[in-house]
Amino acid sequence: MIERWLPNLSFAFSTKDEKSFLRLRTLIWLRWIAVIGQSITIAYVWYLGFQFPVLACFSVIILSALLNIWLYKKFPAARRLKTPYVLLTLSYDIIQLSTLLFLTGGLQNPFAFLLLAPVTIAATTQPIRITIILQALAFVCSLILLYFHLNLPWFPDTPIELPRLFIFGEWLAVVTGLIFVSFYLWRVSRESHQMSEALASAEMVLAREQKLSALDGLAAAAAHELGTPLSTILLVAKELQNECPKDSPYMEDLHLLHSEAIRCRVILTKLTDRKSQADLMHNHMSLSEVIDEVAAPLRSSTKKITIQAMPGPDTELIGPISREPVIKRNPGILYALGNIVGNAIDFAENELKITAQWNRDDVWLTISDDGPGFKADMIERLGEPFVTSRPIGAYDTLDTTEAIGMGLGFFIAKTLLERSGATIEIWNQTAPEKGAVVLLTWERDEIDVGLQEHRVTAPYYKAPEEDSTHQGDSNKSPKKS
Repeated sequence: MIERWLPNLSFAFSTKDEKSFLRLRTLIWLRWIAVIGQSITIAYVWYLGFQFPVLACFSVIILSALLNIWLYKKFPAARRLKTPYVLLTLSYDIIQLSTLLFLTGGLQNPFAFLLLAPVTIAATTQPIRITIILQALAFVCSLILLYFHLNLPWFPDTPIELPRLFIFGEWLAVVTGLIFVSFYLWRVSRESHQMSEALASAEMVLAREQKLSALDGLAAAAAHELGTPLSTILLVAKELQNECPKDSPYMEDLHLLHSEAIRCRVILTKLTDRKSQADLMHNHMSLSEVIDEVAAPLRSSTKKITIQAMPGPDTELIGPISREPVIKRNPGILYALGNIVGNAIDFAENELKITAQWNRDDVWLTISDDGPGFKADMIERLGEPFVTSRPIGAYDTLDTTEAIGMGLGFFIAKTLLERSGATIEIWNQTAPEKGAVVLLTWERDEIDVGLQEHRVTAPYYKAPEEDSTHQGDSNKSPKKS
């Protein structure tokens, strides 16, 4: 929506690999610090008896406080802001501070260097294009303050008039700081983020390699242990064939026993000599296969699991758009979905519903249950580490290596899904229905391998059969009403 409001700045949001790392809560707290600091400074200067528009200054500060309260009430504080919202928020901070500087002496005010603060925040958390836009805004504001401002608060009997060259030097220092400090922080922050992503990817690869190595070791050990009894079976079967008359009714069974034993030996040989090769059949998975693999370990539960996959109501039923999305097999996505579905089945009373839909632009996955839902005081904090509604040691388990009830499961799942390009929304259903809902949304161009490669490996969509595992209204939108 904001991109439509700012058509001239839409180029700042065009690249897909640029991500925002800033939460709304961080901006709210930083603005509260600014509001408190500005209020104390204005009150102290007024206490000293200096003449300046006190009411106008406090009006600007109160406006920031009201904006903070509105943002806190309107949006979840833990949400990571998209770049357009960060741009608007930090632009407001620059304009608000520039207004206060205009009322209190312009660049003669020693607090003029604080114009760097919003730009440095953007440099450490936002794409370089957002930082450049904020640099340009701060430059324009500082240039206006160089020529247009009210008098610096001072004693009326001894007015102060700083040399013009000194004020120009102050402006030059602010502009230099805007350029070099923000570029330095952006460069350091970018390298830090790249290193973190590289380490996370390396850890995931190492974990998979360790599991594969463990499986290879188990296969080799099993082949070694089974080799001796299998050789004995072959020897006995061969001796029985030699001892038994050719016209015996048991001769056919002995031949079958001998051939099957040889077949087992060949299989064990393959296990021990098997080279590590990628299984092309499992590199790509349809959306339904992903859901089935995630839900498979929970089938033994007494609670009903309803799975539904269909195109969205605005999708044409012809061509590749209507076909089921195909994604690359991603252990991170499988683990994250397994965690969310596992939590949902734990809290569900009778039924868990998993609904997948897609259209030309997006892919949605909705996970809902009929349980008590999220607690009101936790719904905005879900996704942060160490936030959980489970007591420590909530389950009786012998696996002491796994942290139970530590509030890390949903945090890890949320992080892995966001790395895959998903956005996460959570809410509680309203009466007469009850329970929690988790909505995952991906841009189809980023996750659907079939569209990326201009080919689709999944079959054409077929309407789900009327049975206990495919229910629901296909015209119902996955979005929150």
